[in-house]
Amino acid sequence: MQTLLTPDSMQLSTKPTQCQPLKIIALGDSLVYGFGDPEGGGWVERLRRCWMSPDSAGHVLYNLGVRGDRVQQVAQRLEVEFRHRGELRNQVPDLIILSVGVNDSARLGHANGRNYTDINSFETQISALLDRAQQLCPVLFVGMTPVNEAKMPFWDCVYYNHADQHSYKEATKLACSRRSIPYLDIFEQWMEQGERWVEQRISADGLHPNSLGYQTLLSDVVNWDAIARY
Repeated sequence: MQTLLTPDSMQLSTKPTQCQPLKIIALGDSLVYGFGDPEGGGWVERLRRCWMSPDSAGHVLYNLGVRGDRVQQVAQRLEVEFRHRGELRNQVPDLIILSVGVNDSARLGHANGRNYTDINSFETQISALLDRAQQLCPVLFVGMTPVNEAKMPFWDCVYYNHADQHSYKEATKLACSRRSIPYLDIFEQWMEQGERWVEQRISADGLHPNSLGYQTLLSDVVNWDAIARY
């Protein structure tokens, strides 16, 4: 049984390791935005609140998630978003957290329709996004959550499935590995828990996590070695 973290229980694990609080941007799609979580606003918002508590790191975390974004859209706004999130002595952010790709994997029109972004184009685009992001500052990547296939199609016209999700997350994971960018494989971690466990954490729309799902995702993120150092 996985232990879920609350803001109070996370205070010790998020104590700062440096004197100056960091400026961090989380950039991506609806998983970053937190759609489906009326209780906590998503994992980014939950983490932002934890870091605002008096006994924690005090980092400033900007949620820059946009529903429906694919890698191409995130790449288009990456540098503008980055350049406009400096504060005081920190003229630009210290860290970028990326989370995007599930919308690229979607099949349009029917279950065997074309992918929104074909896999070859996706590999090129995700590589370009990571290269550009690394030129700006250190980067972390939080992978996608699995969908509930039984609830498809989404919006009566878009189909997501685990096989495509696996292909796109593997392409992302490989691109991150080649650049020594830490990648948190949420898809595999959740799938290992079983189908019923996943279904309990996905909203009725079959795509977005619910409040329990985002609470679980927060726990996965803060227990990740790559982010625990902050």
